[in-house]
Amino acid sequence: MKKGKLPFVIAIAAVSGGGKTTISTHLNEKLENSKTLFFDNYNFDGPEDIIGWVDNGADYDDWDLSPLIKDLEALLTEPLNYIVLDFPFAYKHSKMSKFINCTVFIDTPLDIAMARRVSRDFNNSPVENIIVDMNNYLSQGRRGYLEMLKTIKPNSDTIVDGTLSISEIVCVISQTIDQKFKMT
Repeated sequence: MKKGKLPFVIAIAAVSGGGKTTISTHLNEKLENSKTLFFDNYNFDGPEDIIGWVDNGADYDDWDLSPLIKDLEALLTEPLNYIVLDFPFAYKHSKMSKFINCTVFIDTPLDIAMARRVSRDFNNSPVENIIVDMNNYLSQGRRGYLEMLKTIKPNSDTIVDGTLSISEIVCVISQTIDQKFKMT
């Protein structure tokens, strides 16, 4: 990295269960001199009723991302080449978008994302909890997933097929970064 040059910031977006955390982790391991920030490591002030928020137009600036922004600003002062963000909003949050150089949307089919999420979140739960969650998804939660496909996917620089293997997805993203990094 050239002295005085800011790290190149890559945001990885996907629906819940779409692979953001897994891909961000593997991408960070592949990139030289990088660090990762994970959206789920923070407790943000934001809409309490996510489906109501979606139904009212999903203003991404309704989320107070100050803790993440603070940590990102600190990383930007470090002599890094890259910062990988596990970040579901792509460029849709005005205070975060100014830091991001490239956004990638992992386009994972909703059935695969749901199966991954259930396997992850309900591994040791009674079947009744899974049924309640599935009924919630059918009655209203799916609208949140569709919101991501409607607004975040087209707001991303690159769209990667979420059915590819982890290594293939990381390879596609690495190639995209190489092309964009050379342009900065």
